[in-house]
Amino acid sequence: MDGARFMKVCLDATDPLRTGRFWADLLDLELRPYDNGECGVFGPDSTCVLWLNRVDTEKRVKHRVHLDVYTSSLAGLGALGAEVLVPAGDDRVWTVMADTEGGEFCAFLRSELPVRRLHGLVVDSVDAAAQARWWARVFHATVLDDEHGYSTVQNVPGMPILTMDFNHVPEPKTGKNRIHWDVAVPDTELLFDAGASMVQPRHGTVEWDVLADPEGNEFCAFTRPR
Repeated sequence: MDGARFMKVCLDATDPLRTGRFWADLLDLELRPYDNGECGVFGPDSTCVLWLNRVDTEKRVKHRVHLDVYTSSLAGLGALGAEVLVPAGDDRVWTVMADTEGGEFCAFLRSELPVRRLHGLVVDSVDAAAQARWWARVFHATVLDDEHGYSTVQNVPGMPILTMDFNHVPEPKTGKNRIHWDVAVPDTELLFDAGASMVQPRHGTVEWDVLADPEGNEFCAFTRPR
């Protein structure tokens, strides 16, 4: 199939502006609010990195998809409204934190911050290697397997994040993810041929199809010319 192109990461939020401000400040990026109450977090080249969708339901279970970020100060994240859930320790070099709506993310301390503070999009998976390979085929990207049980998809076209990581967990997905991603393809049928399934077809003014990957993770597919 022709390769898909990554567009952006989308977060569900009951208060998109508050949550969007948190993520914009954390990543040192620009927040752009819209009349519908939703907002985007944009990079210096006007690329939309994160989109905040308004939803009515609050978070109830652990995120199956989360973000990894770089920071120079956990206290600084706390001042933005984050909360420490699991401190770094043992073999963990990251701190598990929650954003202003309780959504988990992992913070990695760095004395010098890189320009891109958003490092990874992480997806819990029953079969991490198979999931990584599926998405690598979709994006025409490469896979690196780690001996600790996770697999990384690298060199994803259009992705404003360094890596897409699939982490092994024993439990299957049970509900809708509050974080998903958007992709662009010449033809949605290419994704069906690869093994994606339809969740909700485009209709009316909705210009995208909601699909699911082999483990049920939702993503939105937009059609773009070759």
